[in-house]
Amino acid sequence: MIPRLRHEAVLRRYLNQFPVVGLLGARQVGKTTLARSIKAKEQGPVTFFDLEDPTDEARLANPKLTLESLSGLVIIDEVQRNRGLFPVLRVLVDRPSNPARFLLLGSAGPNLLRQSAESLAGRIVYHELSPLRADESGPESLEQLWWRGGFPRSFLADSDSTSTTWRTAFIRTFLERDLPQLGISVPATAMRRFWTMVAHLHGQRWNSALIARSMGISAPTANVYLDSLVDALLLRRLTPWFENLKKRQVKAPKLYLTDSGLLHSLLRIESGPDLLGHPIAGPSWEGFALHEVLRILTVDWEDCYYWAAHTGAELDLLAFDGGRRIGVEFKRSSSPRMTRSLYSALEDLKLDQVFLIYPGTDRFPLHKRVEAVGLALACAEGLT
Repeated sequence: MIPRLRHEAVLRRYLNQFPVVGLLGARQVGKTTLARSIKAKEQGPVTFFDLEDPTDEARLANPKLTLESLSGLVIIDEVQRNRGLFPVLRVLVDRPSNPARFLLLGSAGPNLLRQSAESLAGRIVYHELSPLRADESGPESLEQLWWRGGFPRSFLADSDSTSTTWRTAFIRTFLERDLPQLGISVPATAMRRFWTMVAHLHGQRWNSALIARSMGISAPTANVYLDSLVDALLLRRLTPWFENLKKRQVKAPKLYLTDSGLLHSLLRIESGPDLLGHPIAGPSWEGFALHEVLRILTVDWEDCYYWAAHTGAELDLLAFDGGRRIGVEFKRSSSPRMTRSLYSALEDLKLDQVFLIYPGTDRFPLHKRVEAVGLALACAEGLT
């Protein structure tokens, strides 16, 4: 087991500030393991419910009767399985001198988010548990983390073939069992085909009409399928940045699978050497590096953008650090250099600093406001 200390520290801080904390993440990403680690270190009483356990499910058939006598930390796993729980929690946490704090674990889905937002507004804070990142696996394992992805069982498998087998099984289980449990009614075969098509678009702009024609569905239906994967935290949209510039700008979001290992399995890439010879190798590495940089910069996806003008100028990532504008470009090249796009981004976006991330181990200036930084070095030392 790899300790998830960064996430554990965030959850402990939230539990001291809010009566209810929601820990969201994709299936098998390690939410239960993290919750049990918090339970083991808790000083006071802890009660743990797993709603996939029939006994615990029965205990919470009348949640108010069961929960109102509890004190200390109450952990409820797979909370989305009990739709009547959220209004009861609101009543409990509004009690004078409320003796309990609640840690709710669940796979993000439209039902879970809507219920908690309506019933627990102002009382709950969310934290997303991502797949493993380099600060948890160690920068020395960067290549393995890229190839296998960050789901703990995939990353820690005793061989690449075992890792591949686990990811293949995960995809099948997610499509056949987990999607319906999240309230997403899309046929498994259709969703697998769609997910595979999206994998081919990893790091590219979304075109609903193109995918719709390929699948024989409408563009609105294609967008519903896309929302389903986003809600399940298996896909990210990076929105374009709009500014009052002279150049016309691109409006479609870019798509990134949240886990590089799942990307490789969806495209039936069987090994690391096969990946290096595949056309997806560049976009896959860039998406992997993007997730690491967002962790290093401690910014959320909602606060990040990409920029592209119809002239061809682009910037992979635009983030805001206080009043500073930070640009990031990703290049899977051993010889990073300044490009016309970087010069355009510096001028048009008034960037304070740009980092060009490449698969090396050094850092060196390319311009007075542009620095090339190897990904391994950035993971080990940070960017600033």
